[in-house]
Amino acid sequence: MTRPGRLTFIVYAPALVGKDGRTLDVVHGMERAFPGLRLAWRLSDGGRPIALPRRDDWLVEKIEDGGFPIVCNGDEGYPVTVMGWGRLGILKPGGQPQFEVHAEMPLDEPVIAAAAAVLEAMAEGARSFWGHASPYGYGSEVAKQFRRSPDGPELSPRGLPMLTLPEKSPRPETPSFLGWVNYWSAAAAEVIGFPDPARDAELLSRARRTPSGGWIVQLTETPLDYDNPLHVEALKRTYERFPEIGGRAGP
Repeated sequence: MTRPGRLTFIVYAPALVGKDGRTLDVVHGMERAFPGLRLAWRLSDGGRPIALPRRDDWLVEKIEDGGFPIVCNGDEGYPVTVMGWGRLGILKPGGQPQFEVHAEMPLDEPVIAAAAAVLEAMAEGARSFWGHASPYGYGSEVAKQFRRSPDGPELSPRGLPMLTLPEKSPRPETPSFLGWVNYWSAAAAEVIGFPDPARDAELLSRARRTPSGGWIVQLTETPLDYDNPLHVEALKRTYERFPEIGGRAGP
């Protein structure tokens, strides 16, 4: 469960196939991206860490239902966790099943400094369509943006645009919403029209290309804060620039 003072990372990728090697690619990538991180513990039924001497073998063996169980760093005072979920096509864009990877890390200076690298490692490892890293509280804010009826409001309580529910989107490559640090695959960037050097100079100043041809794009210098008017304005500008995000531009 997400708690205050945490940074959440989620990437959305094509469904796992059997004992898919992308599971290990994600975990190994996170360890390379964050100095000193070792995700070599599982959690007991009571939530206590248990060491995994043969973590890689255990993790591959435990892949089932399109996902993998929680592994963590074994430090209850500084918990880092990651797990994967399989999602049915009925709940996902284009009716295609997906593989979601969820990770949580403490929201402190070392994690903030490494957030873009960790997200990139997860997204590239999973061969993701798109993904994001966002602080605690983002979920309740984004939930207020999803349009649940034709007669709903035109804007969220923060004045942000209303978004199409992910399961109603025709393409899995289309990002459903904006986070603090965003991963857009090459396919996602093409769908939304990023980058345009003439229009995206500000975003490009906080962006970098990934080895697969995707992009890591950081929206604000500091972690996204919905109570900061400057951050809300940055969200508004970016949503206005990319109407495809959240399915607002139509099929």
